[in-house]
Amino acid sequence: MSTDFSTPELPAKGIIQPLGDNDRLLLSSYGEFLPVHERQVLIEEGYQQNSLYFVISGKLHASTQRSGRQVLLGRIEPGETIGEINIFHPGMASATVTALEFSQIWRIDRGSLEEFMNVSPLPAAHLLIGIASTLSRRLRETNEKVAMMGQI
Repeated sequence: MSTDFSTPELPAKGIIQPLGDNDRLLLSSYGEFLPVHERQVLIEEGYQQNSLYFVISGKLHASTQRSGRQVLLGRIEPGETIGEINIFHPGMASATVTALEFSQIWRIDRGSLEEFMNVSPLPAAHLLIGIASTLSRRLRETNEKVAMMGQI
């Protein structure tokens, strides 16, 4: 994908990897491609959020405010997603996501994802399994961190 978005496409990586070329092309038409510039905020903690974001290129940081200080939650790199919880349970964003460098992002909202699911159920099932796997992995990592904190 070029920096001018002249030929946007979803790459075969991350949760999109199991989809064939035609399915990725179809899925891409249900969302939108976004350029996110260095230091630009993509998602702001405490604001309504109902979309799933897929990082095509670039690097971003997720952070939260705790006791008046910014706490880094993690780095988000190509092939990773953001907003998995809010695509199923829309609400306020639990973190701020900021670009560390120019990044190319693809965004889909819940309504558009539901339309894709109705039109193309098998590819949508692969996508949903990828989202569920991501959520499960992140929950497991959080549980391990909490368990380690209890040992201190």
